Amino acid sequence: MALERALLVGAKLKSERGGWTVEDSLAELAQLARTAGVEVGGQASQNLSSINSATYIGKGKVEEIGTLKEELSCDLIIFDDELSPRQQRELEEAWEMKVLDRTSLILDIFAQHAHTREGQLQVELAQYEYRLPRLTRMWTHLARQVGGGVARGGAGGVGLRGPGERQLEVDRRRVRERIAQLKQELERVRTHRRLYRQQRRRVATPVVAIVGYTNAGKSTLLNAISGAEVLVEDKLFVTLDPTTRRVPLPQGQVALFSDTVGFIQKLPTQLVAAFRATLEEINDADLLLHVLDITHPNALLQSRVVEDTLKDLGATGMPVVVALNKVDRLDSPDQVQHMIQEFPNSLAISARDGVGLEELLARVGAVLNEGLVRIRACIPYQEGELVSLFHRWGLVEREEHGLEGTTLEGRLPDRFLKAFRHCLI
Repeated sequence: MALERALLVGAKLKSERGGWTVEDSLAELAQLARTAGVEVGGQASQNLSSINSATYIGKGKVEEIGTLKEELSCDLIIFDDELSPRQQRELEEAWEMKVLDRTSLILDIFAQHAHTREGQLQVELAQYEYRLPRLTRMWTHLARQVGGGVARGGAGGVGLRGPGERQLEVDRRRVRERIAQLKQELERVRTHRRLYRQQRRRVATPVVAIVGYTNAGKSTLLNAISGAEVLVEDKLFVTLDPTTRRVPLPQGQVALFSDTVGFIQKLPTQLVAAFRATLEEINDADLLLHVLDITHPNALLQSRVVEDTLKDLGATGMPVVVALNKVDRLDSPDQVQHMIQEFPNSLAISARDGVGLEELLARVGAVLNEGLVRIRACIPYQEGELVSLFHRWGLVEREEHGLEGTTLEGRLPDRFLKAFRHCLI
């Protein structure tokens, strides 16, 4: 089966200053298209003083692209920004072909790469919420194969391809019902995750959330430090479902490292909302390990996207260690020094070659230990589990066995103080 051939379209508002150029953003869109299994035939862009409410770009550009798509033999047009339902409808009528935007493309990619039940529910919800206001009798590309099961009609037998206008309201009602059902199922997932996190807190294992721009090397790093077998490819959003592994640290501790979904500029709001339960894992972490592709020409802009997304999620105020990844691809060590100056708590690593990983884990352990407080406690012998907890997660400097129990002196993470409060001396 021949691949769909796409023409990419980008626009830059004159009011937008700094940040991503339209060329860089289109290059990333091309990566997304290839990840979705679409061949890129060409691209076009326009500088805009304001967005056209009907067609996003100007009328003349619409005509120009209409000619270009024929010259390039394209059968699909993909916009780099999210289009309103009206804009998408107007453009499809003007060009007489399927028009997608960045949001629908990312949703299709997520549908391909969500393998767990939770991930599939999250993607399905995001897709339906995106498509609901766009349902019309002319909406023919819901049958698109690239988008996975949901794009082919969705779970639950929802008939998104009504034969005519009379079917439209039936379709909308069924989609709304499916959205309500998905939200209920995901709320149960969210409750289960919350209970799991509470249980995890009771065993007091510190959590390190691996965050970063998509394709920065997060999964490669998790594989390298834990022996996990997470799929790794040079594509965007190849790994979507979160993976958590226990990793021993040089200081004798053990931490849970959790790989999270990669971020990207213009991340669809539907996905952020749908993946709320998964992304809450970031908020609950003791430390964020930000993996940054140091070789990418827009590395600093990518880091800003990650930081802004974390702020949107409310993940602020926790310690961060930055892993400057892929140093094996650098031509000059000077590039590493420049980036280290940009990020104070950072180290240069190569997750692929294993360079700097011991130092990285030592830094993670040291930062986790920075929250240690000095205590002295006499622990009754019948509460031996507290002695084990102190040895496992604290630094024991002195230990004595007396008539009333075991006296321990040293440093312990402050989150455990409540458990020792009754035996402090």
